[in-house]
Amino acid sequence: MSYTPRLRKKYFDAVVPAMQAKFNYKSSMQVPRISKIVLNQGIGAAVNDKKLVDAAVEEMTKITGQKAVPTMSKKAISNFKLRENMPIGCKVTLRQERMYEFMDRLIAVAMPRIRDFQGLEVKGFDGRGNWTMGITEQIIFPEIEIDKVNKISGMDITVVTTAENDEESLELLRLLGFPFKKN
Repeated sequence: MSYTPRLRKKYFDAVVPAMQAKFNYKSSMQVPRISKIVLNQGIGAAVNDKKLVDAAVEEMTKITGQKAVPTMSKKAISNFKLRENMPIGCKVTLRQERMYEFMDRLIAVAMPRIRDFQGLEVKGFDGRGNWTMGITEQIIFPEIEIDKVNKISGMDITVVTTAENDEESLELLRLLGFPFKKN
């Protein structure tokens, strides 16, 4: 017997029928799905201290369960003391089971730990069905030990869907359990 993540099972059992009923899809294959989740963390102070990037990569790897990749600068900017191909952040792209597991932990564990959380903003959609949110502190994830954090930094989380517009994508994410603010 193989393991299926809880949100993946919820997608096929509850989300697909609800989306078919609301948007009148003829086939279950027309229902939008999440294709990947991308986590990105930029470290501005990495120009002066290279160890900050290594710490960020280690923390992101703990959070996602997948090895993070350092991101390099594309061009040199002398005013910021930035040289080309200098490490300035890290990123992770999650797909399949790891994506569903991370999404489940984000919704059920991390978001309730955000200070003064009133719900997610609907403004993060890009017009093509993708949604991005910013997190100001990485310590909301239980995998991070607060005592070992040397610098609190934020990250961007982008949920890439196969939806053609923001309305379908919003409904998909809402049915999966993302706590969006009511208008």
